[in-house]
Amino acid sequence: MNRATVTDRTGEPGGNPSTAELVQQLSEQVTRLVRDELHSARDELSAKAKHAGIGAGMFGGAGVVGLYGVAALLTTLILVLALVMPAWVAALIVSVGLFAAAGVMALTGRSRVRRVGSIMPEQTIESVKADVRTVSHAVHEGRHQ
Repeated sequence: MNRATVTDRTGEPGGNPSTAELVQQLSEQVTRLVRDELHSARDELSAKAKHAGIGAGMFGGAGVVGLYGVAALLTTLILVLALVMPAWVAALIVSVGLFAAAGVMALTGRSRVRRVGSIMPEQTIESVKADVRTVSHAVHEGRHQ
């Protein structure tokens, strides 16, 4: 929390400010503090949303590739049953490759989503708690700056 210099009625530092001046300074400081904390929360949430979006996109990609893998596997089964020819080997290789790609994408997406953690702006919450503790201690000790 930024501490402003207390000024007296003449504008010189170090005097005893009036109650009205203290209330005005408190109002300005609280307004600035709230504005700064809101900016901090917005920045933190934006960063987390970006990481979550990338992870969700990877999950979506894994689903599409997995769907193609199912289609290729079904094609493989059809070729094996209908022709029993070497073409089924190629179809099986493609199916295995698609499933492997889907697995890698799913694991990468899961890793990205886990890195985000909680969507709560934890750093901002801790900062606000510290600000509240500072103000509470100042009030209990009878200080005001």
